[in-house]
Amino acid sequence: MTLQGNVALVTGASRGIGAAIAKALAARGAAVAVNYFGSEAAARAVVDEIIAAGGRAMAVRADARDRAQVEAMAATVRSQLGPIGLLVLNASIGFPMTGILDYPWEGFEAKLTGELGAAFHGCRAVVPQMLERKGGSIVAITSGLARNPGWGFVAHSSAKAGLEGFVRALAYELGPMGIRVNAVAPGLTLTDATAQIPEQHKQAAANHTPLRRNGRAEDIAEAVVGILEAGFVTGATIPVNGGGYVF
Repeated sequence: MTLQGNVALVTGASRGIGAAIAKALAARGAAVAVNYFGSEAAARAVVDEIIAAGGRAMAVRADARDRAQVEAMAATVRSQLGPIGLLVLNASIGFPMTGILDYPWEGFEAKLTGELGAAFHGCRAVVPQMLERKGGSIVAITSGLARNPGWGFVAHSSAKAGLEGFVRALAYELGPMGIRVNAVAPGLTLTDATAQIPEQHKQAAANHTPLRRNGRAEDIAEAVVGILEAGFVTGATIPVNGGGYVF
């Protein structure tokens, strides 16, 4: 799978890890659709940066949890950039950090259905385009918390573990059609989403890794690019955590 000349859709790509992935794919020659939901200005800034560097990109709004919006987004990308051959499922689904005894079922359910719904709708909308191209590559962004949970992450850990199961099942189903499906599981990564974490906690996490630092969005993007291109890898979850824990 070559990125040059391919078309990529990255969900939740207006900032943080998603934005870094979009820029990395564009730098390798892919035309990139930058999906956003509420951060239009940030998404357009990512697109402007890609175009200024000589790449092709477009911003496209859709709630990744909404089937109709995702289907419309996929059709728009196809009409403007061409059939999608690369899909990165990165849309972030918010959740409260609390213990199970204080967790309302509605919040837990919303996280699970949002996380898995975003992956399901994205794949249902894009896989037909991959079949048209006779191949494709999908990467879902999961989390190390799926296998190494912490207090307050019961919904997040459960949802990301479900996403890993979805990746394995889809890899088995779509492999004979030339479509690979993998996951990348970041550790603590320094983005605006983790800005509220106390500095001492970040330092403790860094000290726990052999590389003695926290992750950067660019670290995750490098791993995503590599796994998108790795032609004989499917059904895998790749930890990107500086060696802080292994799968």
